[in-house]
Amino acid sequence: MTLPMVVPAQNLPSRVRIHEVGARDGLQNEKSVVPTEVKAEFVHRLAAAGLTTIEATSFVHPKWVPQLADAEALFPMLGDLKGIALPVLVPNERGLDRALALGAHRIAVFASATESFAKANLNRTVDESLAMFEPVVSRAKAEKAHVRGYLSMCFGDPWEGAVPVRQVVRVAKALVDMGCDELSLGDTIGVATPAHVGALLAGLNEEGVPTDAIGVHFHDTYGQALSNTLAALQHGVSTVDASAGGLGGCPYAKSATGNLATEDLVWMLQGLGIDTGVDLGLLTATSVWMAGQLGRPSPSRTVRALSHQES
Repeated sequence: MTLPMVVPAQNLPSRVRIHEVGARDGLQNEKSVVPTEVKAEFVHRLAAAGLTTIEATSFVHPKWVPQLADAEALFPMLGDLKGIALPVLVPNERGLDRALALGAHRIAVFASATESFAKANLNRTVDESLAMFEPVVSRAKAEKAHVRGYLSMCFGDPWEGAVPVRQVVRVAKALVDMGCDELSLGDTIGVATPAHVGALLAGLNEEGVPTDAIGVHFHDTYGQALSNTLAALQHGVSTVDASAGGLGGCPYAKSATGNLATEDLVWMLQGLGIDTGVDLGLLTATSVWMAGQLGRPSPSRTVRALSHQES
């Protein structure tokens, strides 16, 4: 493919690591349960397309997220993926036990910057949820696991509205202080704008959180995900969460639409001359295949454009 034309911009990372969340964050929001074999093939196809960090599943109670109740069956089916990081989400120590028993080496916990979402998602206050995560992170680190701290509602909350930067920074710093290796800043309902992104990243830096420990996770509710990603790149962020085909939302935040589509992100990064290691053609084919499994077209504009050209 000769397009997009590569026109590098100054002061951007030379490489971006895409943290692919389609198999977990994407599929957990589906109304129907995707067969375990299909999930396993999805992850294998994503790896074949060049993605090296693929969030595999979540060890939550099946009652909470029935779409991911097959974590114990799925994770061993991915054991042949050498050199691929397969993070898993754990909500508590019981979830950590289940993940470690299967040999998981990358763990993620999921915190909230707001009280309303902490109550809706975790049935706890923000501080109570942090207290719950502390032994999880401590034990995971003792097992030499890499720990990612997701922080949701960083830019706005459907119940509380605007979320002050200092409030987000406080919770983010707590996650780092308890031992998280990496933070993922979540725009759960897609209301962030570029200057807001810059202000939050600057606030974190001022409190000693280094940019290289930060990833960004944008939703495209208002069409701002790519512009917000570019703002983060300009600040030096080089880890970006995205979901193949734009799958996903948030089951606990009804106003949340899909994640930033990995294909849309790769198209922009290719045009900027930023390396991702991803084969856009193979990735698009994977999302077209998954859309067929789900019985609906992909919401990704790049998937639609490229698959139309090939048809």
